[in-house]
Formats: sequence, C-alpha cells, structure tokens
Amino acid sequence: MAAKGYHGAFNAVYRTIGAILEGSEPGIVVERDLSQWYQALFAPSVQTGLVNVVDLAGYRNHQVYIRGAAHVPPPQEALIDAMEMLFDCLKNEPEAAVRALLGHFIFVYIHPYMDGNGRIGRFIMNAMLASGGYRWTVIRSDKPQRDRYMAALDIASAKHDIRPFVEFVIAEMAVEWEGM
Repeated sequence: MAAKGYHGAFNAVYRTIGAILEGSEPGIVVERDLSQWYQALFAPSVQTGLVNVVDLAGYRNHQVYIRGAAHVPPPQEALIDAMEMLFDCLKNEPEAAVRALLGHFIFVYIHPYMDGNGRIGRFIMNAMLASGGYRWTVIRSDKPQRDRYMAALDIASAKHDIRPFVEFVIAEMAVEWEGM
C-alpha cells in the first residue's frame, strides 16, 4: 500500500516537474500542487479505510513529536505562517540548489502533516533540483543512511546548523550521479 501511494505521489510530482520544465515558476507550482502530492501519497490508505479523507485536508490540527529527535515542530497555530515563509523562500531564492536544500529542510522542520513529511520534503527537494537542471536524487533508506539523514536533520533543526544536512544531501547526490 505504501508503494502504491508513493507511486501516485511520484506521478503527481512528475506532472509538477513537467510544468516547471515548461517554464512555470517552481515555487508557485509547488505551492499549488503540494496538497495534491500529499493526497496522492495517502490515497491507497483512504481507499482501504485506514485514513479518513478529511484527515488529508489542510495541515495537521495538533502538536506532533518526531521520535528520537530533539526538535519539536511548531504548534499547529503557527503552520499557516510557517508554510507561507517556506513558499516565499521557494518563490524568491534564485539558486535552484539552495531552494532544494532549504525547501526540504524547512518543510520537514515545520512538519505540517501528521505523516509523510520526509517523503514530501524529498519531493520538494527534487522538484527544486529539476528547476535548475539537476537530476533526481534518491536519499537511500537503508538503516545506516536513514540514521545519518535523521541525525543531520536533527542537528539542523535543534542546533541551527544546516551544514551536516547539506553535506549529507551532496554526498547522496554524488552517489546517484556516480555511474552517469
């Protein structure tokens, strides 16, 4: 079920990237399409009754905590303003690679949804990378890599030092591009 949802969300992101590559403004298109990605990600769970479709409307409505992380995402009352700040960054940052890294980080820092924030953050990253002509980058999900990814995000969030996260993503990009 998770793979089917990921596939649906990937297809939605692919359409967004198509619009970006045809000349649409990346930040505007991502802002417009983000909720479609999220709904596609959880569509199989809605179809089977595991998730209520109402739960996918808008942002989360209560506080969340990230298991094992020092960072506590902003309260639900701050989400609209925080997401506006994210979209402003995506619209106004001229460098695609910077938009990609900041977009990913800021989105998971805000953690606007109950679930799927990391996946959506990586989709944002790849949409912004595509806007600059970069290739799709997969953040590997094996245990050691996932632990490094989560640790880098936690350092960026809790200690306000984004360098380990940037270095991690650059290393993942190098792995992706090695054989090309």
